[in-house]
Amino acid sequence: MFKKILFPVDLSDVSPQVVPVVREMASRFDAQVHVLFVARVFEHLGSLYVPRPSIRKFESEILEGAEKKLDEFVTEELEGVDVVSRVVSGDPAEEILRYADGSQVDLIIMGTHGRKGLERVIFGSVAERVVKGASIPVLTVNPYKEANSEA
Repeated sequence: MFKKILFPVDLSDVSPQVVPVVREMASRFDAQVHVLFVARVFEHLGSLYVPRPSIRKFESEILEGAEKKLDEFVTEELEGVDVVSRVVSGDPAEEILRYADGSQVDLIIMGTHGRKGLERVIFGSVAERVVKGASIPVLTVNPYKEANSEA
């Protein structure tokens, strides 16, 4: 049923906590896992009199660093899983939805928490926006809740 699973990560300490669910679903359905990291774009900084070449160089360095960090994450957390990894830039929710549509993904698995505090208030919940905008099932995982062993 689910042959391609999209696992968007923010590479925070929350991401590894969602891995057991991703591994379980990938194993059950013999699915390929697409791990996606979305780096924010900084176009809005151009209005703050920051030279565009400086912004582009900074974004390029962020993407390069994100690719290295994502490779480490995949190696450490998803060894033995059929994985495709990708780093893109843009608005996280929009890029997750775009990637899911463009790659014919069957299921999205993502954490419900990533950002905290003021950043979450300003940018909103990526998970909430993905759930509302997705045309495929989205499995959200609260990384701070322990599984209830009393079923």
